[in-house]
Amino acid sequence: MERDFWLERWQQGRIGFHQDRPTPLLLEHWRSLDVAAGSQVFVPLCGKSLDMAWFASQGFRVLGVELSREAVEQFFAEHGLEAEIEDTRYGRYHRAGGIEIICGDAFALDEYVLRGCAAVFDRAALIALPPSLRERYAHELYARLPANCRGVLITLEYPQHEKAGPPFSVPQPEVESLFARHWHVQVLARHDILAEQPGFVAEGVTALHTVAYRLDRR
Repeated sequence: MERDFWLERWQQGRIGFHQDRPTPLLLEHWRSLDVAAGSQVFVPLCGKSLDMAWFASQGFRVLGVELSREAVEQFFAEHGLEAEIEDTRYGRYHRAGGIEIICGDAFALDEYVLRGCAAVFDRAALIALPPSLRERYAHELYARLPANCRGVLITLEYPQHEKAGPPFSVPQPEVESLFARHWHVQVLARHDILAEQPGFVAEGVTALHTVAYRLDRR
């Protein structure tokens, strides 16, 4: 979606995509990746996700990137953290409590700033993007992550004609096509969650699954 779309959502507080707890599929599958404690985890389009606080509580360092100033400021305020702030060529850096968030454009990040990322966690980034941007996102941003990086990607699958995104449906064949060039893709779990999402039901969606993938950088 366009930059202004997401900035407006945050400014107006229309953030139904924000979760009030860490992502259950993250808690279920992260340890299977065997990422060393102290490693840096990249969280693209991070918003004010509680997943970042969970990573920090588990001894990981976090590098997030987010367009919305409101989202970044709310994250640190809600966790009682006073961030050190620095303007850089990537955007405005906020650092506190083992968490760094860049308020800027994810596509502006390069291999240098991502060089320390041993892992990546993507819950609401890929599914927030329309098809043309999903291809760019996978082929540009993910391609800049270092060798041996590993991570968890979470998607939704539903009949796209039944609902206008975001969030968008990203079926398994598309995930495999997007990432096959640089990543090994493995399905970790697939769950039927339609009964848990009354908003989707109200819009006429007849089937809804969430899928967790393991990604390993080739």
